Amino acid sequence: MGKRNIDMTQGNLTRALIAFSVPLMLSGLLQQMYSWADAFIVGNIVGELGLAAVGASGSVSRLITMVLVGFTGGLTVLAAQIFGRGERHRLNSLLEAFAPIFGGIALAASLLLFAGARPMLAFFDTPENVFEMSIGYLRWCMLGTPFMAVYNVYASILRGVGDSKAPFWAITISSVANILLDLLFVGLLGWGTSGAALATSLSQAAMTVFIVLYTARRYEELRFSLRGLQIDSETVKEGIHFGLPMALQQSINSIGSMALQGFQNSFGSATVAAISTAYRVDSVMLLPIFNMSQSVATAVGQNVGTADKGRIKDSLRISLRLLGGVSLVLTLIVVSIGGRMVALFGVSEEAVQIGAEFFRILGPFYIMVGLSNAYQGYLKGLGDMKFSSIANITTLWLRIGLSYLMKPFFGNMSIAWAEAVIWTLQLIVWVLRAKYLQKKKDL
Repeated sequence: MGKRNIDMTQGNLTRALIAFSVPLMLSGLLQQMYSWADAFIVGNIVGELGLAAVGASGSVSRLITMVLVGFTGGLTVLAAQIFGRGERHRLNSLLEAFAPIFGGIALAASLLLFAGARPMLAFFDTPENVFEMSIGYLRWCMLGTPFMAVYNVYASILRGVGDSKAPFWAITISSVANILLDLLFVGLLGWGTSGAALATSLSQAAMTVFIVLYTARRYEELRFSLRGLQIDSETVKEGIHFGLPMALQQSINSIGSMALQGFQNSFGSATVAAISTAYRVDSVMLLPIFNMSQSVATAVGQNVGTADKGRIKDSLRISLRLLGGVSLVLTLIVVSIGGRMVALFGVSEEAVQIGAEFFRILGPFYIMVGLSNAYQGYLKGLGDMKFSSIANITTLWLRIGLSYLMKPFFGNMSIAWAEAVIWTLQLIVWVLRAKYLQKKKDL
């Protein structure tokens, strides 16, 4: 491995965490531009109903993607531990095992969702005035899913060995392609929500081609070849051990998001447009927190490989300071201008007011998210995947239950209040779990 990698087993750990996190943050920001570009262009060209259609089908289209992201997040930790142990030859086995497996599974799942788009959207009570547009958006989004599967396998292994720049460049290419294709398909050709989804799928294909070619050129030990391909069963078992809990978590989370989508849809198209757009803003605002959590998991994973208890402990301590500070800054931003950011997407004044109220409630609780993600990254780096998954699944369904229980009191803002309560509960759970493992493992 060359200078393009960040080795977090030696040197200044704070500097290494920040240097590794910055490309991750930029990658995440650009990745969010898929949904932002779709929403912004659709909202301003097609109108609020088009934006509501994208929002109404969004939770369904994210189901497979989030499962892949969850599983490959586990692969990142495994790759980091392998890297820390100096077993570089096993990294290619990891790539050759999961790239074809995930590509095939994603292809089958995307075909299934393409065929079942209509009954699925009907099941989740998609508003009638946006139903047909939602079907078109969902079906065309499915075309890019196999590419996303292969991309995430490559990106997870590269991040595990300390290369967060390659995924950034891949997503940069994809984001630029997505915006240009959105303008072409939606703005010039008038293909509406289906054109926005097709633009996303084609840009995902471009991203995948880039990262495969980049990896083959820069990493001789990570060159994938179907000729003479042999999938190592032990590597598959270890990968499943790390990835399956996270994949199950994300799949159940996505199903839960669909349940919340149905709950949200019951308030009408203005609330759907407002809350789905607010969540787009929220997801971008929280990117620094989520990406720093990934960095902590990688740092802890690499140092678990070297059995350096001091640097494992330092990883948590430093991340708590960094994420605590970042979350306070983000709170100030969303509370003060959250409504104006929602307005950028061409929604009605009613939707803007709903979005502004959403952020006034949720923004002060960002500190809970920041500290929770420091602990989550720490626990994942230790390999504590099962507990993390079970805890996240449990709190998600508590959030759904609270949303329904709070509806008579808070109306469409019950979603925000339920999330705020759950964020607080999650922080308590992660702190207690970390203290338990520190005592058990003598860390």
